Amino acid sequence: MSSSVTEDFASGRKLLVHIAENGHTFELDCDESTPVEAVQRYIEGVAGIHLNDQLLLCLDMKLESQRPLSAYKLPCEDREVFLYNRARLLTDSPPPPSEQVDIPEIVDPPLPSASQDLHPLDDATDPAVKALPSYERQFRYHYQRGHAIYTCTQVKFEICERLLREQKVQERAMETATGSMEHYYRMIHQMYADFMKCYLQQHRYHSDLLMTFGRDIEKLRSCKLHPALQTETRKCLLDFVKEENLRKLVENCNSSHRQFEAKVSQLKQMFNELKRRVEDLFSSKASSAIRDLELIVKDHQRYPHEQKSIMQSLSKDVNTVKKLVDDCLSCQLSASLRPHDAVSALGPMYDGHDKHHLPKMLSCDRSISKLLNICKDKKNEMNHFVHSFMQKVAYVQFFIRDIRLQFPAFKEAMVRQDDLFEDIKLVRGIGPAYRACLAEVVRRKASMKLYMGMAGQLAERLATKREVEVRRREQFLKAQSVYIPRDILVSMGLFDTPNQCDVNIAPFDSNLIDVDIADLDRYAPDYLVNIHLKGEKQGSSKGSFSISNDSSQLAEAEDDSVELSEKYDSEELLEGCDSVEIAGTSKMEVENARLKAELASAIAVICSFSPELEYESLDDSKLDSLLKNAAEKTAEALHLKDEYGKHLQSMLKMKQMQCLSYEKRIKELEQRLSEQYLQEHKLSGGKDVSEFVHSAVKTDECKSEISGDVEAHMPYISTEPMDELSSTSASLDAKLGQFSSQPGKAREGVDENMSDSSGMINQQLDSSMLEPHRDELQVGDKSRQEKMAEQLGLALSNSSTAETTLEPQNMLHCETGGVDTDSKLKDDFVLELQSALADKSNQLSETETKLKDAMEDVDNLRRELEMSRKLLDESQMNCAHLENCLHEAREEAHTHLCAADRRASEYSALRASAVKMRSLFERLRSCVTASGGVANFADSLRALALSLAK
Repeated sequence: MSSSVTEDFASGRKLLVHIAENGHTFELDCDESTPVEAVQRYIEGVAGIHLNDQLLLCLDMKLESQRPLSAYKLPCEDREVFLYNRARLLTDSPPPPSEQVDIPEIVDPPLPSASQDLHPLDDATDPAVKALPSYERQFRYHYQRGHAIYTCTQVKFEICERLLREQKVQERAMETATGSMEHYYRMIHQMYADFMKCYLQQHRYHSDLLMTFGRDIEKLRSCKLHPALQTETRKCLLDFVKEENLRKLVENCNSSHRQFEAKVSQLKQMFNELKRRVEDLFSSKASSAIRDLELIVKDHQRYPHEQKSIMQSLSKDVNTVKKLVDDCLSCQLSASLRPHDAVSALGPMYDGHDKHHLPKMLSCDRSISKLLNICKDKKNEMNHFVHSFMQKVAYVQFFIRDIRLQFPAFKEAMVRQDDLFEDIKLVRGIGPAYRACLAEVVRRKASMKLYMGMAGQLAERLATKREVEVRRREQFLKAQSVYIPRDILVSMGLFDTPNQCDVNIAPFDSNLIDVDIADLDRYAPDYLVNIHLKGEKQGSSKGSFSISNDSSQLAEAEDDSVELSEKYDSEELLEGCDSVEIAGTSKMEVENARLKAELASAIAVICSFSPELEYESLDDSKLDSLLKNAAEKTAEALHLKDEYGKHLQSMLKMKQMQCLSYEKRIKELEQRLSEQYLQEHKLSGGKDVSEFVHSAVKTDECKSEISGDVEAHMPYISTEPMDELSSTSASLDAKLGQFSSQPGKAREGVDENMSDSSGMINQQLDSSMLEPHRDELQVGDKSRQEKMAEQLGLALSNSSTAETTLEPQNMLHCETGGVDTDSKLKDDFVLELQSALADKSNQLSETETKLKDAMEDVDNLRRELEMSRKLLDESQMNCAHLENCLHEAREEAHTHLCAADRRASEYSALRASAVKMRSLFERLRSCVTASGGVANFADSLRALALSLAK
């Protein structure tokens, strides 16, 4: 059905409104500013559904009467509006009436009559020509009758298509209603799941409290108080409470626990019934029947097509006979086509009309009539199915509303249960609290020890700085008192000295009982803590009943972080004073005190864990995802840890290789220095000894043989200085043994050797310390050895040439001067040797100084290497600490995320409740402000009451 609104709507786009109960569709011309109430009033006029009984849905949105269509982005081509009749949703509403379909009847045209339809050829003398008008009237009658059949069949087929479309509309209306119901069902299902999660946690905890109450009482009775805490009325932990009152309270709690369990069981049965009804609604669909009917309708489309082809044939035959009649009237028949031939050709055509075409069209019409009956029956079945389905949907929504209204009462009952069991919880909390207090005593004692130790070390550091300041002042006064009189210095105030720094700590924690870390298990055994490792799945609850526990755990985590920061601050202060040890607060004692404080703090934290944590559980659906995420994060953390471990190992290997290279390099330098020193010592010693022997031989020869042959001694003089530089130690010892009676000359030779090689040693040391590669060192050593060999060779050649040139002169003096000349030369030579010895001694001392500096550099390198190793160890410890901090941060972030999710779910529930209340108040306001007098106001209130009763 299509219509237009002229008064209430402006010309614009189309809005489709579908009636869910019968599938009828109304197309309205409207725009975005049109109010929803105008649409409802129009539907009331054309469909007969009262305005207050109309429920308009578009997708999951409910259309409010006072709002315009633009609030719902209507009208829109891809959005449909479905109208539901609230009166039909009631349980006692009558079933829908049967579908009324007006089936048209075939109207046969009047039979042809020659008396009524006169023709000019009726008076022809030729019988064949006279039969042509009769054929024309019969063929025209056949066409008219076929057209009547075709028209009736077409109308019936259009009705079938309309009924199919209406069923599809009803199917979409049921899907929309199901989607709205599913939305509310998901909300109530989430609320039920959250409630059951919190309830099961509370139920397990309370059941365990009731079951283990006797054992908890016996534990408290068996645990004796510390001797310093015992009084006449308090001997054990059980004396903290009144046992008789607790036992009466346990009986009341047990009764309340069973009653609440029965109520929750009823709620569980109601929800299971709701779940069953929702599943039945989801499983009951009419889509398969509609698809089958659609296939049948498509299959019957061939009958109208076949009738259409027959109509085309009948029309062609009518045109043919009409042409023959016209030709006869105009006398235009060809000679080859005589009237008898034309009439004989029309006979078979008439038989085809009468025996085939018209019966075939009637058969097609009967098939379409059967299809119409099928569609009508299917439509009636669909109407009843939609009626029953929508009543079920309304009942389910009423069921959902009823269950949702019960949740606040159950939550209040849970709070009352917690309050009722609060005193019983104290029984289980006494033991952990007592153990935590004793651990706190141990921690405070250890902290006091640390505090005293740090104060003592601080005093020692200040005393050390005072001594430095006193010495500095004394040195200053000693230096300046030479020039400035003492009374002037006193007047200037320069004779004052810094006072001693006394670090005094006022006594505190003097009332602590005498308990050590070893006494905890004796006075407060571990079984008091009540931490059990259960096999069931554990997790964290997101309900609204664990907010206090979460906040307490977060506060404890913050306290632990503060404690850790203070601990590391104290450790840093103690590390700065490692070199100082004070009586009673040595480094080992301070470390023991710190470890005791940490252990006692850990015990106190374990005792402060809430006993309810072990009864928290997770859903099976969420547990797998959490385990998977935890496994992935664990694998990622392990992978990062392995990678970082490999990185640290590679760094350690690099440092070790670098240290080994440094050690090897230092050893090579030491070896080269020693070898070169010995080699230079040997070479210089050999040269000095050869020169001295040569001079002594020449003197002896002058004394013994003044007129001897000079050429007889030339080979000895020329070959001794030209010996190999690498002379053996045996020959060197032999030469040194020959001149052991002349220590001055031998020492002069040694000094000269050191003087010649000192520059080379310094150059080699400097270059070897600057160049890191061994190959470059070896090349430098070879070049330096070549230079040294050249210098030594040049020195030997110079000395040999000098001796050869001096030898004739010496022999001449021997011949002329005699003994006096020899003694004079000998004295001059001794003086030269003494002066050279003094110079070489100075050079030797300088070389020794440089060697000491080199050894100091080597020691510095070793100390730096040791410091780098210590830094590497500290970095590894810092990395481990950072990993622990990262793990704690992840746990804290997970706790915050759980709290945020819980509050988001609570906000969603509150928002849905607020929206519902607002809609009810708006409907009440519309009823009050509706125009029409008291009668319409009463009808509006009645409709509102009916809708609220659902």
